[in-house]
Amino acid sequence: MALRPEDIEHKEFPIAFRGYHVDEVNAFLEQVAREMALLLEEQARLRKRVAELEERLNHYGNLEETLTKTLVAAEKTAEQVKANAHKEAELILREAEKNANRIVEEALAKVRKINLEIDELKQRAIVYRNRFRTLLEAQLEMLQSHDWDRLTEETFGEGRGREELRTP
Repeated sequence: MALRPEDIEHKEFPIAFRGYHVDEVNAFLEQVAREMALLLEEQARLRKRVAELEERLNHYGNLEETLTKTLVAAEKTAEQVKANAHKEAELILREAEKNANRIVEEALAKVRKINLEIDELKQRAIVYRNRFRTLLEAQLEMLQSHDWDRLTEETFGEGRGREELRTP
């Protein structure tokens, strides 16, 4: 059983012959009891303070653990976001390349079609030019032929047809 200040204060010793002075012993016991009471109060206060500090320490330990977990989760999330952004960028780039290739192919196809149309128009122009030249040459030949002179002589008489044609 632990010794309490009250035990010291109420302790009585039997009186013996040639023993200690009772008043001095009682005064000393009272002083020891007061000191012990103060020490026990200090001990209780310190235990309470230790309990509070341990509680705060546990709180901060839990807070640190939570922050560590949150930081790890944030790092993982950041890595996932970064990886997803990289994948999305690659997809966008591939899609853009596909669209660019498609646009280039369509443009090349249009160029080929236009070139074919130009070649066809050139061929038509050459054919038209040749036909027109042939027609003009035939008309010129007809104008220069002697049949034309004979036709006008028969119609207007000799020498007379040309002059009539010149005068209105």
